[in-house]
Amino acid sequence: MSVRRVMGIETEYGVSAPGDPGANPMLMSARVVHGYAAPRGLRSAGSQWDFADETPLQDARGFSMPRADADPSQLTDEGIIDEPNLVNVVLPNGARLYVDHAHPEYSSPEVTNPKDAVRWDKAGEQVMLAASRQLAGEPRGGPVNLYKNNIDNKGSSYGTHENYLMPRSTPFGRIVAGLIPFFVTRQVFTGAGRVGLGQRAETEGFQISQRADYFETEVGLETTLKRPLVNTRDEPHALADKYRRLHIILGDATQSQIATYLKMGTTSLVLELIENDRAPDIELNHSLEALYTISRDPTCTVRVPCSDGKSYTAIELQKRYLEAAQKYAAETGAIDDDDTRDVLTEWETILTRLAADPLQCGDVLDWVAKYTLLDGFRQREQLSWAAPKLALIDLQFSDVRPEKGLFAKMQARGKFRRLWSDEAIAYAVDNAPEDTRAYFRGQCISRYGSSIAAASWDSVVFDLATHRTLQRVPMLEPLRGTRDHVGGLFDDDPSAEELVSALGAD
Repeated sequence: MSVRRVMGIETEYGVSAPGDPGANPMLMSARVVHGYAAPRGLRSAGSQWDFADETPLQDARGFSMPRADADPSQLTDEGIIDEPNLVNVVLPNGARLYVDHAHPEYSSPEVTNPKDAVRWDKAGEQVMLAASRQLAGEPRGGPVNLYKNNIDNKGSSYGTHENYLMPRSTPFGRIVAGLIPFFVTRQVFTGAGRVGLGQRAETEGFQISQRADYFETEVGLETTLKRPLVNTRDEPHALADKYRRLHIILGDATQSQIATYLKMGTTSLVLELIENDRAPDIELNHSLEALYTISRDPTCTVRVPCSDGKSYTAIELQKRYLEAAQKYAAETGAIDDDDTRDVLTEWETILTRLAADPLQCGDVLDWVAKYTLLDGFRQREQLSWAAPKLALIDLQFSDVRPEKGLFAKMQARGKFRRLWSDEAIAYAVDNAPEDTRAYFRGQCISRYGSSIAAASWDSVVFDLATHRTLQRVPMLEPLRGTRDHVGGLFDDDPSAEELVSALGAD
C-alpha cells in the first residue's frame, strides 16, 4: 500500500482592486499573469498552451456531452489566440499560470506524493505574491490584491481542484460509491472556514467549509454550474487506455501545510482502497444534506444518517476509512515508504484530536484557527456573526501578502506546524519536481523559452528556425521525462535543435 501516485493541485485566486469595486476581474487576472511573466522573460499569451489533447466534454461514465449543450465555461479546449485576456504561461517549475474565467489560476506541476504536492502548492502562493508586488509597483493600472480563498462574499465561488492519476481499469461506479462519504466528511480537517451560511451568506454564522454550500448534485461533468461531489470529466492528460485522472472539485484552498498534506495523502490512500475494492461499505442517506450539516457544525458532533439505519459523526465515518486502510496495510504487509506511514499516523492523530476537542487543532487546521480568531474577536466586540467586520477579517485571513494576510502573520509567529521551510518553497518556485515529466517541461522552459511555441501537461512544442514545421514532443507517460530519464541529455547542455534531434521528434 502506498500513498504515492501522480497528483497535483489547481487553485483559482480571488482578485480585487483597492478602491475600485467595479474593476474587471478578467483584466485584473490577465495583469496578474503578465505581471509575473514579463519581468522574467516568460511568454504569456493564449497561444502558449497546447490544447490539442484537451477533451473537456468527455464523460467518465462512457459518453461525451454534445458541444451545443455545453456551457461556454466548459469549453476549456478553445484557445482563443486573439483574446488578450486569455493568457497562459508555463513556468520553469513546470506549473501553469493562466486566466481561468475571472480568476488567475496556478496549476501546480505533477508530483508523486502529498508532501511534494504541498511544496509546489505553496510555491504558487509565492508566484501570486510576486505578481501582486510587481503590479503594486507599476505606475499605471494600480495594485491588485490576491486571496487564496474560494468565495467572493457576493454569491460566487471559485475552485481549488485536486488531480490524482489512477488505473483506467477501476470501475467508475466503484469510485463514486467509495468517494462520496469520504468527501462529505473529510471537510472536518480540509475545510478553510467561512463566515456566513448559504451561497450568499443569507444566514449569519460560521461554517467549516468554504465550498460546501455551492454543491448541488452528487455526480456530474460541470465544474461551475450544478457542481457535483464527484466530477466526471474524463481528460487524463496521459495514456488514456492506462490512466484516468480523477478531477476533484470539492475542496477548499487551505494554507496550512498540514491540512493540505492530509487532504492529498488521505485521498490518495482512499483511492488505493477503492482500486483494490477495500473501501468501507458506507452509504449516506442524503449526501448533500450531510455535506451542509457537517460544514455548519464546528463541534464536529452532529450525526448524519446512513443506509444501515444508524447515524454517525463525520469523525466516526472518517475513522472507518482509516481503519480500512490500516487493516489493508496490515493484511498485505506492503507499506514500503515513509510517506504512507506518516500519512496514516497524521490521519489517526488528527481524528483523535478532533474527537477530543476540535478547537485544540488550531496549529494544523485552517478552519479551527480562523474560527478561534473570529469568535474571540466577536465576543470581545460583542458582535453577531452578521457583522461586516468579521467578513473582512475572513477575507484578510487569505491575503497572500505576508504583511497583510492573517494566516501568514500567524505562521510567521510559529502558530502553524509546517513541512517545508521558506527556503525549500522558494526553490520550488523556479525548479520543477525531478521525478515526473514536469522536470522535462521545466527544463525546456528554462533553457529554450524563446524556442517554445506552446506546451501542455503532455507536450512541448518547439518552433525552430531549422525546421519548417513545429516540432511536438509528446509526453503522455507522466513518469517519464524525469531527472533520471532525461537528465543526462540536459547535462550535455544541448541547443534546442540538438535536443529535438536527440529525442527523435523531427
